Amino acid sequence: MNKKITFSIGIVGVSLFVVSSILGGYLIENYNVVSQYISESYAIDTEYGKILRIFGYIPSGILITLFCFLGVKYFQPSKLLKIGFYGIGIFYGLATVVVGIFPCDSGCNKELIDPSSSQLIHNFVGILTYLFVPVFMILIGLGLKKSPNNNTFSLQSIVFGAISVLFVYILVSNSNSEYIGLYQRMIESVFVIWVVFCAFVIKNKKPACNTVYN
Repeated sequence: MNKKITFSIGIVGVSLFVVSSILGGYLIENYNVVSQYISESYAIDTEYGKILRIFGYIPSGILITLFCFLGVKYFQPSKLLKIGFYGIGIFYGLATVVVGIFPCDSGCNKELIDPSSSQLIHNFVGILTYLFVPVFMILIGLGLKKSPNNNTFSLQSIVFGAISVLFVYILVSNSNSEYIGLYQRMIESVFVIWVVFCAFVIKNKKPACNTVYN
């Protein structure tokens, strides 16, 4: 597939996520981005939650998945790269689709008092995302170390992975903090920025490096 199309898929995918998360907060009265999870803005009982899920988060996840599955082919073949890209596609892209299909309960039921099956699935998938996506970023960075012309993106991937590990640790260690919304948004911001950087790396590849590897 044309590298410009792959680039566009990635940019549109993360843009939908960002726009949905911003709109969701504005559409709920007294919603606080610092102290509330993103998921609370499209919880099962929210007025516009279904719209945000159907037209925002679910298509966002589908596009991010496609981007990762297509994007890996623009880099020199490597087991670490394949694990990393496919891993992010599954645990970030498809995971976004799943949490969109299975929204959390009202207020995301942080104490898990008689949680619905949707809440449990939502939480489980979210945990997998925050545990594995940072690792996959680091694997991509390591996989690119021996790849010519990708030293900068290699370092960026490792750094972004390490930063997201740090914020995941802070979030998990302070689950009752009044800043959980901020911590989560820092993690998600790192994920989004990584996709954007990756998209531009693919778009700006020189003709000699545009080989699509099978």
